[in-house]
Amino acid sequence: MADSRNQETGFARGPFGLPAHPLMPRILGEIHSRPFQLVDTPRTIVQLAFLAEDGDFSAHLRSLQQFQERQGKPAPAAGTRHLSVEWGNGRLRWERHTEFTTWTFDAPAAAALDDPLKGHPFGDGFDPPGPLISAIRLDLLPGDAADRARTFFDPTSLSYSAMDGGLAIAASDFRQDGDGFTRIVVLDRGLGPARAGALTQRLIEIETYRTLALLGLPEAQRISPALTRIEREMSRITIALNAGEADSARLLDELIALSVELEADAVATLYRFAASRAYDEIVGERLSVVQETAISGYETWGGFLWRRLGPAMRTCRAATDRLESLSEKLARAADLLRTRVDVELEQQNRDLLRSMDRRAKLQLRLQQTVEGLSVAAVSYYVVGLIGYVANGVEATGLALHPAVIVAASVPPVVLAVAWIVRRIRRRHGEI
Repeated sequence: MADSRNQETGFARGPFGLPAHPLMPRILGEIHSRPFQLVDTPRTIVQLAFLAEDGDFSAHLRSLQQFQERQGKPAPAAGTRHLSVEWGNGRLRWERHTEFTTWTFDAPAAAALDDPLKGHPFGDGFDPPGPLISAIRLDLLPGDAADRARTFFDPTSLSYSAMDGGLAIAASDFRQDGDGFTRIVVLDRGLGPARAGALTQRLIEIETYRTLALLGLPEAQRISPALTRIEREMSRITIALNAGEADSARLLDELIALSVELEADAVATLYRFAASRAYDEIVGERLSVVQETAISGYETWGGFLWRRLGPAMRTCRAATDRLESLSEKLARAADLLRTRVDVELEQQNRDLLRSMDRRAKLQLRLQQTVEGLSVAAVSYYVVGLIGYVANGVEATGLALHPAVIVAASVPPVVLAVAWIVRRIRRRHGEI
């Protein structure tokens, strides 16, 4: 069959050679990315999950590449998301998830539940790609091994219930054994390879996603004291705002500082809480799919997990709700404070304008006084000049008395100077 991929663009082609969307192969292949494996009974399955710190999968791909090189096989492509290879008498599957990768190895079952798994690929030479977050060992045994399964686990936390319409029994105490594994035992009562593969994968996913969901609990516990302190500070600021005695600008600065601190916590925990909520939903979905039914005298998986996982998830949701509620309250309080600060500024501006108006009136009065004095002063100098002229005229022998001339000139001089000053003031007012 001819290759349906366009060699120039790398895009897949649809029917009749039609160009397809570049993401079409990935979208169509996603539904087949994690198929259930055919698992024969008895079998032992080990899964290790490693977190990708800060979403960086480069170390995970390097670890997978080194594993392939040790086997003399080609290195995986940069965008590889899942890989399955044969290893000894078993099979290794590598899968990349949103924030972690899983290494799953299944092989013929050990002789006893206490026996360590042999022939696995995680010994000398295995380079762990990141911090280990989950380690699970599941033993799939024949249905007649019920006594071995019940006595193997801690009876105080044993979950023992029928699965898949009664075709299997699953047991676990959700504790770590001496090797650090969470142990699960599944008793096959007629599953068949296909249903056994589906059930074992779902049970392993329940434990993996349960562990990942609980990563949000430490974050919720970490920010809880800070949220309590911010609530107290906001209450104090609100009381001071209501009393109207404190400096509004200072209160607003304190409120903004609290908002910045709260937003920093929200940004730091937003992804973790959202991921915990998603993982919790996946656990619930997987529990509903395995068709669990209770066995008299024993606790079910669902009952145990909801009793232990439920409070932790409620704590995470409560922390999320507190973050959102505090953010809204801080925003409302900040709006009130800004309004109050604006009103105070308007009052200050009004008082300033009134003060400026008073100063302008005083300046006008002073100017009018100065204008009156200036009319008198100018008139005095003009009359003085007229007096000098009158004295000169008298010296020529004319029969004019200087005092009479000066006295007669005072009224017209004063009127003329006053008219000139008034005209100049009007011109300045029109500019």
